[in-house]
Amino acid sequence: MSMIIKDLLAVAEARFREEGCLDPRLDAELLFLHMRKEDRTYLFIHFGDKLDEKSCDEYFRLVDLRASGVPVQYITGKQEFMGLPFLVNEDVLIPRQDTELLAERAIEEIKTRKDPFGGLRVLDLGTGSGALAISIAHQLPKRKLKLFATDISSKALAVARRNADVNQVSGMIQFIEGDLLSPFPVNRKGKSKKPFDLIISNPPYIASGVIPTLMREVREHEPLLALDGGPDGLDLYIRILNEAHVHLKDDGLLLLEIGYDQGEVMKALVEVAGAYQPAEILQDLTEKDRVAIIRKKTDTL
Repeated sequence: MSMIIKDLLAVAEARFREEGCLDPRLDAELLFLHMRKEDRTYLFIHFGDKLDEKSCDEYFRLVDLRASGVPVQYITGKQEFMGLPFLVNEDVLIPRQDTELLAERAIEEIKTRKDPFGGLRVLDLGTGSGALAISIAHQLPKRKLKLFATDISSKALAVARRNADVNQVSGMIQFIEGDLLSPFPVNRKGKSKKPFDLIISNPPYIASGVIPTLMREVREHEPLLALDGGPDGLDLYIRILNEAHVHLKDDGLLLLEIGYDQGEVMKALVEVAGAYQPAEILQDLTEKDRVAIIRKKTDTL
């Protein structure tokens, strides 16, 4: 049957609230606007309009998906990051606002550096949707950057390449399939043949035992490969710290997103690695640990 739009949204909101969705009203509106291919001004103008039966049926199909736990972003196929549009599906982690702090810090660091001959070499490890590398490329179009983005998942890289096209930076980024730093060769002395000025990464850092306790939207739909950091959530950090210094220039910088309570353990891991200066921990606006800033010691393998 046909329904007034405001009543339609109220039904969806009540359903989402009953299912424990965090933003029931917002979810209801986003799904409606996605279905109608409209922006938010549409609701102000047409709030009291009647929707035909076919459109109502289509909308409630989307509502059923969301109520079952599928994130809104996977239903609409999009998420905004750093003010840019990104395509997302269940092959990639949904970009979070928390990660914008990592992107902003990387951009700030690049701005402080002069372009060497051949350009600054920047690597995004485990790029997923491509959010970090693409944001850097988009924000710094006039810089002479050599941007690389790797991921172990070919499906994730396919999404990242599409996002580079969407944001018109595909010519600025080289996407490479591989496990962390394995695609990049070293010489006989174990030194990188072409070291990087900056390596950034938002690796999996959730402890395996915690994953079953996460919201169903995350644990049932987002890729486990992008979430599970091993028994204590530190497996990928340890691997990166053990390998990254080989691939960094002497003044190179490693930027890592970390969990809200992982600052002190990250400092300890960096000290144990021995190849870096003491880590600096950057906190977000809620004063939670968010980014580890790690500088390589000079003349260190």
